[in-house]
Amino acid sequence: MIGRMRERVVAACDGACKGNPGPAGWAWVVADVSETPVRWEAGALGRATNNVAELTALERLLASTDPAVPLEVRMDSQYAMKAVTTWLPGWKRNGWRTAAGKPVANQELVVRIDALLQDRSVEFRYVPAHQVDGDRLNDFADRAASQAATTQQDAGSELGSPEPPPSPDTPPAGAARRGSRAAKASRPRGGGSSSRTIKAKFPGRCPCGRSYAAGEPIAKNDQGWGHPECRTAAGV
Repeated sequence: MIGRMRERVVAACDGACKGNPGPAGWAWVVADVSETPVRWEAGALGRATNNVAELTALERLLASTDPAVPLEVRMDSQYAMKAVTTWLPGWKRNGWRTAAGKPVANQELVVRIDALLQDRSVEFRYVPAHQVDGDRLNDFADRAASQAATTQQDAGSELGSPEPPPSPDTPPAGAARRGSRAAKASRPRGGGSSSRTIKAKFPGRCPCGRSYAAGEPIAKNDQGWGHPECRTAAGV
């Protein structure tokens, strides 16, 4: 008897870069119906930018999944998501040039992704990175990509690799709670960190060492602007 086809595949992908540019890696993970990771792959990119790593992760995920089955892709990269959902149609109409008339960055990757998206159902879902009790698939992909960027070695379920280690960028749940209590007990009156969160106008780098994309929420701490959760962890 033929088994029932899955109605939808849920997956996540992520890229990592230790310096921008710097040693980079990519990863994707596919879950079962209970959203438990069951299949994953990660790879090294050598020296590359964070945007290249993010796009490569998406390209490898699309190439590794069945185009006949609807796919939900969870990502923490605003750049990669907007590149293939918002900006792509205009780039194609303009002959692969931006609205300012400049060549599209990372065009070869974007073209390959565009081809892989044809005639298939793909839903993109943005999930914030490095959140306590955040999306478990995004966390898995983040850890795998970070490990690949650090070790410059490929890994994955087909290679029999162990689950990637915890990411140093994600504060432990206990530390976040302690930081929250400390912030309430003593808030700075001038300079230093701020409780205000804004959307980044331009890509940048958090003091934790990881990049953030334009449009992602950021907050100010003693060392500059970065991820809100890093601001909380810094108060521990």
